[in-house]
Amino acid sequence: MDSRERDYDLPSPSMSEVLVGADVGGSKTAVAVEKAGTIAARATGPGAAVRPGRALQSAATISEVVRRALAGAAELRASVLVVGAAGAGRQPEQGELERALRGEQIAEKVVVVTDIEIALVAAFEDAPGIVVSAGTGSIAVGRDRQGKFKRMGGYGWQMGDEGSGYAIGRAALGAVSRARDGRSPSTPLQHRILAATRSSNFDELVSWAATASPAEVAALAPHVLEVAGAGDVVARGILDYAARELSQLAICLQPQLGERDKISVALAGGLLEASTPLRGVVLAKLAEHDHFTVVDTPIDAALGALAIAKRPAP
Repeated sequence: MDSRERDYDLPSPSMSEVLVGADVGGSKTAVAVEKAGTIAARATGPGAAVRPGRALQSAATISEVVRRALAGAAELRASVLVVGAAGAGRQPEQGELERALRGEQIAEKVVVVTDIEIALVAAFEDAPGIVVSAGTGSIAVGRDRQGKFKRMGGYGWQMGDEGSGYAIGRAALGAVSRARDGRSPSTPLQHRILAATRSSNFDELVSWAATASPAEVAALAPHVLEVAGAGDVVARGILDYAARELSQLAICLQPQLGERDKISVALAGGLLEASTPLRGVVLAKLAEHDHFTVVDTPIDAALGALAIAKRPAP
């Protein structure tokens, strides 16, 4: 992500324009359409996080969800489409996705930013703050009083994404393997993970894991959190570890923003929605630190994308 707030080069919006905001993660794409100053339609679909060289696939998925949302608003094309996408933190990926989306002919103007950037706007508008996001991956991004961005984490499942859905799912697979060998306690995760992966036995689970994508492994996380909520010690340990890792992203990022006063911190991403047990544990850990004002209100990142879409050209 660029260290400075981006000039979006958007046309000045009018009340007659159709604005579309898209929040694109690894597991879900959420789209909102605004007409005449009100939300006219929404749609959700599969994740479409950007991968190098795979912008066409991401654009196809995003466009399908956008078209459904536009249809719900009785429209065929948007005036402005702002997409906040996971994996779009570097200019090559941003430019590639923008070009692919322009080719889909779903909007007169297309702007691509990161999913965490639209979450920051949704949470704090232009004020300083930190957003910790956890879905398939994980990252924290903060904005200081000068509008500069700083990030912590977000390096992908191979190098990081601690506390993410992938990390939780991977930890659960490891716990099941160790329980199988008698190297750790038996856990209800053994039966839950077999059922979630449609594996009839442990050998089938090994085969499933050998070819599973990061998104498929991350899809195990809600099952792990549910088992943790039911009191299983092993699953609870995975939840607590994930919460520590996610809170550390914000704790380590805060000094880089140069704030002497308290700074607001909010949570975003599918694993940290209002209904998830992980959210409460992360909020509690953040509240233990004097540097933070914890924002408990859930973030609707698609609205952050719409807010960017409404900004006049610089």
